[in-house]
Amino acid sequence: MEFVQIPLGKFVERMVLWLTDNFSDAFDSITAVIDVVLNQIDDLLLWLPWPVSIALFMLLAWRSAGRSTALMTGICLYLLGSFGLWEEGMSTLALVVTAVFISILMGLPLGILSARSDRIEKLMRPLLDGMQTIPSFVYLIPAVMFFGIGNVPGVLSTVIFALPPMVRLTSLGIRQVPEELIEAAQSFGSSDWQMLTKLQIPLALPSIMAGINQTVMMALSMVVTAAMIGAGGLGGNILFAIQRVELGMGVEAGLGILFIAIVLDRILQGYSKKLREAKHL
Repeated sequence: MEFVQIPLGKFVERMVLWLTDNFSDAFDSITAVIDVVLNQIDDLLLWLPWPVSIALFMLLAWRSAGRSTALMTGICLYLLGSFGLWEEGMSTLALVVTAVFISILMGLPLGILSARSDRIEKLMRPLLDGMQTIPSFVYLIPAVMFFGIGNVPGVLSTVIFALPPMVRLTSLGIRQVPEELIEAAQSFGSSDWQMLTKLQIPLALPSIMAGINQTVMMALSMVVTAAMIGAGGLGGNILFAIQRVELGMGVEAGLGILFIAIVLDRILQGYSKKLREAKHL
């Protein structure tokens, strides 16, 4: 007895081809918008002299987590430049910032909807599970078919991979707001919008910041994968090193990604800690 064959792959391929043929103008518009945002961030980071950039990041780190984190930030970024990878590092940072920005724009409202409706939460749970568990290489095929080769499909595939923690932790943070506070707000005549903006979101900010932190780390983990479809930055260096078996180049680029991850993680953790402390005052 043989299995009943289900031609899912052919169906998906036909659907993607149909979308490509009928909505090419929409995909071109999305590409243009993301390309402008990404290029503006990239140009700004490359336009700033490296001492100014390092000083600004150190100031952010000092404000969020103190002098030791600021010092570590300066060392990491200086080492990035010492490896000759400053421009590639800033391009990687621009890609990550763009992907995280889009993830926040999409994940925050989706997380709010998920928190306020059990039905939506049940519908979104398997979708988010699939986005996290399906190998990231699978995202690259439709991304290339819809948006071509370059930074834009790299950004969008990164968004798909990095979006779930933003949605989950936003929903979790809002759901963890004490019920007695919600009842008190309702008794004072607060509207749903007032309750959301003045009670639920402020109290959920530590969880939302944790979601942003996780989104940033997952976006950085996609840098090398996105380089396979033409995204620039340090991922391109690692891909080139793999193709040419250049161990030294691969190690330097890998450490460059590590330095960026450490800087962003420590700054975001510092702000998250401050929000948690303010919440318990």
